[in-house]
Amino acid sequence: AVPREDQDAAHWAEVLRVNLIGPFLAIKHASRVMVPRGRGSIVMTASVAGIRSGAGGLPYSASKAGVINLAQTAANDLYGTGVRVNAICPGLIETGMTKPIFDGARARGNEAKIGQLNPLTRYGVPSEIAHAGLFLASDDASYVNGQAIAVDGGLSSSHPVVRRR
Repeated sequence: AVPREDQDAAHWAEVLRVNLIGPFLAIKHASRVMVPRGRGSIVMTASVAGIRSGAGGLPYSASKAGVINLAQTAANDLYGTGVRVNAICPGLIETGMTKPIFDGARARGNEAKIGQLNPLTRYGVPSEIAHAGLFLASDDASYVNGQAIAVDGGLSSSHPVVRRR
């Protein structure tokens, strides 16, 4: 993450453009097709960084908090249309974005510590996020709307602490 004192408005604008304005545009254009059909499901990617501090830098966390609020406000904006809007909040997942964290831990021989702060004491894999997305997009989630679903091994259920056994 870029240190706060080195951030400028252009950096923030770019993060917000990608992470928050992109999902808004997806809602805008997808709902144009879904509303006339009287149904649909829009699933956005937020982050546990948008739920509470400590999981990302300032602009990233603020943008993901915005996605969570966007899911809530868009669900209400689409009131009565049959279109649902939800967000998934991934925790620590091994992806291209988190590759440096995983590479560094493996290089230090600390791979077993990755994810230790959540109750499942492990990191997640992309398929776990995909399964949550498939659920939210499906008719099985027909009564889930305006929600931010954390898929984080329980990290956001508490203030993380290192447990000693």
